[in-house]
Formats: sequence, structure tokens, C-alpha cells
Amino acid sequence: MDNQSAPKLHVLLFPYMAHGHMIPMIDIALLFASRNLKTTIVTTPLNQPLVSRQIKNSKFQTQIDIQLLQFPTAESGLPEGCEHLDFILEKKLASWEIFDRFNFATTFFKHPLEKLLEKLRPDLVVADHFFHWATDSASKFGIPRVVFHGNGFFAMCAAISVEQNIYAKHLNVDSDPTPFVIPDLPDEITITGKQLPANRGESETVKLFIACREVERRSFGVIVNSFYELEPAYADHYRNFLERRAWSIGPVSLCNRDVEEKSEDEHESLKWLNSKKPNSVVYLSFGTLSYLSADQMKEIAIGLESSGKDFIWSVIRESDHEKDWLPAGFEERMEGKGLIIRGWVPQVAILEHEAVGGFVSHCGWNSTLEAIAAGLPIVTWPFGAEQFYNEKLLTEILKIGVSVGVEEWTKMGGDSIKSETVKMAVNKIMEGEEAEKMRKKVKELGEMAKKAVKEGGSSYSALNALIDEVQKSKN
Repeated sequence: MDNQSAPKLHVLLFPYMAHGHMIPMIDIALLFASRNLKTTIVTTPLNQPLVSRQIKNSKFQTQIDIQLLQFPTAESGLPEGCEHLDFILEKKLASWEIFDRFNFATTFFKHPLEKLLEKLRPDLVVADHFFHWATDSASKFGIPRVVFHGNGFFAMCAAISVEQNIYAKHLNVDSDPTPFVIPDLPDEITITGKQLPANRGESETVKLFIACREVERRSFGVIVNSFYELEPAYADHYRNFLERRAWSIGPVSLCNRDVEEKSEDEHESLKWLNSKKPNSVVYLSFGTLSYLSADQMKEIAIGLESSGKDFIWSVIRESDHEKDWLPAGFEERMEGKGLIIRGWVPQVAILEHEAVGGFVSHCGWNSTLEAIAAGLPIVTWPFGAEQFYNEKLLTEILKIGVSVGVEEWTKMGGDSIKSETVKMAVNKIMEGEEAEKMRKKVKELGEMAKKAVKEGGSSYSALNALIDEVQKSKN
């Protein structure tokens, strides 16, 4: 089917209120709009600016509508203004109780979303996997619901195996440092109990994870931000062995790269990089939800200085650290060699700059894909979520990463890694035969990623296939 000439479908997307979920979901909205589909993004008033900012320079913005639902802060006992996970962190409210409350709050969207669906009657609902109730809400109106997963195939396969073979059998591996093989995967991958997500117990968040997983099979299918050539064995394993319908349409961060923000071009980091030689700078960023102690930050600084490598270091929340987290005189000594950016950075533009030769990352899936698309080897420094699974993919399967040696899943903390280890890991991805081997491999993957999203590529075709299936379901 030629999707450009097909009757215009209407797709409604509802992202979870966190940067790592919203940004790729908005990119997906742009992808649907690029296929001449009418597209609606549902969000809350305080999250509207993020949506508007991301789509404002796109040539497809006229096809994207934004609908607002009020965030149920009062009903869920949350403070006013708590409409995004960043609010929890900025106000230093982070705890499992507040996360439980935040996730409980999202269940109050069910009724207002149903009213919106009744009014708009879209042909497809794409809702974040945290909104497990959206499948039943959409089915009330005969609308197929697709789950958006912020993870790749490998992490999803590993997580399902652990849930079915470890947690479901009540095997006591929590806090166990002894490695064990994750069952039923195409490769022999070992992990420890300490590195597993704490997804057992009676908290509301744990119940939410269970409900989200159960509803996957009842949905129309799953959209995955990945490309087939990156993890083919696990894309096939997910669809065939685990029997789940899925379309890999990524990396979605590449969908809007023909539009460059003027603010990015003028950002100090890019001007600074312009004076550097190719592959000479290492970039460090630990995502928007990760915390590091002042002591750990200092160890990183000492390790960077002793490595002798030029660097850009993105520090999102310096206010959360003690004032003396940098060694005395560090920034003065590093002038010209190192740049610390406090606050927002144009990460994709930095990663794509020819001067950047390596990435120190928390292994969030968005950052991982962005680095692969840019052709960069990675020092893996996972914290929580599915990041330890992503580390295994990078270091053991793709062999484009070097582990810094974090041993424990810590939600928002991070291990105590010494400066000498930081130095060794940075040097390992920046210089020497092994670094060149990794860089060659990841550049090949980066070229595959770019081909995948172009017309005729695997991700481009997968999105067309999804649109065709939705069209057929209407007939």
C-alpha cells in the first residue's frame, strides 16, 4: 500500500510524563505525521511546552495537534505542579512512596482519556506501556491500542525471562552477587541478583509493572525504538519465542534530524568542539534521572584529569551535590581541555560532532541508541531501570562498550567507582587497537541505523507495515 495516497488515518499518542518517554514518543508522532497521518499528542498543561518545543520547527507540525488533560495531583495526594518526574527530583522528593503516588495518579487519566477518544475517534492509540489500562479504554470504542516500549528487544527479552523464570518461581536472588545465566535467551548472558531491577514486593509501582506486562499480549502490538539489524536474534526471539507482535521503527531520534535548532548551533559546547581534533573528546552524561554523590563526582573528575583526554561533562543537577564536589582548582587546570555544562545540552548534536570519540553513559536506551547512531563506543555506567541489560548488550553481544564495573542496581545512586578505574575505562574507548576495533564496529552499526530509517530500510518498512495493518483493521 502507498501510505501517501491512502485515506488519512488519525493516530493518538499518549506519552508517560518523563523526558526519556516523552522525547521518543514525540519523535514517533513526527514519524506518523511524515506519512501524512493526522496525529494527536495527549499531555498535561505543564508538559505542553516540551511537546511544543520539540515539534515547532518540524515541517510536519501542522499535522500534529496537542490535547491537554489535567494532571490529577489532588486526587492522588501529590503536590501542585507535580506533572513530570523531573519535578520530583528538582524538589528532592524522590522516594519509592512518591513514585508509587505518581504512577497511581496516572490511573486517573482513564476516564478523561475515554471521553477524548469518544470525541476524536482516532484510528489508533499509541500509549506508553505504563498506561496498561489504555488497551481496555481504546477497545471500548473499537480502537486498536499499540504499546510504546522505551526499551530495546534485548532488554525486553531479558526482563521477561527473569520475571518468568526467577521472580515467578520466587527464587531468592535479590542482593546475591553470584552470577547466573539468564534462561532462554539466544546468547549465554550472565547477571547477578544485585543488578536486577527490584520488581518484586507489594508496592504500587511493582503492581504496575506486572499489569503492564500482562496487557502486552492483549494489545494490538508493541512499537520498539530499535532497528532490526542491531539486535536481530532478539527481535526474532521476542516475536517468535515470546509470541508478541512488534514493529521496530527506530532509532526515532533520526526522524527529525533535517531540522536543526538555531539554539543548538549556537550552544557553547558545539563552538568548543569545533576547535578540537576528530575523535579526541570524550562526552559524559548520566541522564536526567540519575544521581551521583559528591564523592563519586570527585572521583570522576580526578579520573578524567589523569586520563589526559579532552572532555565535555553534562551535569544536570549540580545543586544536588556539595559545593566542593570538584577537586580544588580543577576547572582552572582543565580550561581548554575540559568543559563542564550545567543544565541542558544538545546531546544528539554533541554525539554527532566529529570531535567526539567516545561516550560515558548510564546506558539509558535513548542515549544508547543516539550513541550507536553517531558511531561512538561507550563506557557503560548503569544505575537502574533496564540499564544493566543494556550494558550486557553493549559489552557482551555488540562488543562496542567497556564496563566501568558497577555491581549494584541502585535506582538513582550509582556505585563507588575509583578514579583509576574511570581513567582506564576512558582510555580504553579512546585509544589503542581495541578502541579502534570498537569504533569501526559501532560506525558500521551507525550506518545501518541511518539506512534503516530511510525509505526502503527495515524501520521505514516496519512503520509502513503497522500503518497498513491499522488500515486493514478498519475495513
